[in-house]
Amino acid sequence: MGRILAIDYGTKRTGIAVSDPLRLIAGGLETVPTRELERWLADYFAREEVSTIVVGKPARMDGTPSETWRFIEPLAARLRRAWPDKEVVFYDERFTSVLAHRAMRDSGIGRMARRDKALVDKISATIILQGYMESAASR
Repeated sequence: MGRILAIDYGTKRTGIAVSDPLRLIAGGLETVPTRELERWLADYFAREEVSTIVVGKPARMDGTPSETWRFIEPLAARLRRAWPDKEVVFYDERFTSVLAHRAMRDSGIGRMARRDKALVDKISATIILQGYMESAASR
């Protein structure tokens, strides 16, 4: 059983988080320029065993897909084609940026550091992964 990798996809930057090999702990891994995402994933998958890719699913408050869904669906299709041995799933990413900012503030990270959008994206990916892992454990 491989790791679980989560993606907080953005048009400029993409936050990435990964589980430990036992799938117990979610940790922020990296923020990569979106245009380099698939190359970065290929390099990572060559080094690490990953069995599931969780993609943050952007949604409005009522649960309907947001405008950015038009970027996410093609990404998932490309991931499935490129790595058919990996399960690609979606997980609701509503409020992850708000939760990331709150986690940064609560952990004592300074105001200037909280403006680092790359750090916010990485923490958001971690929140997506942790939520997915908790929901999978309760099934």
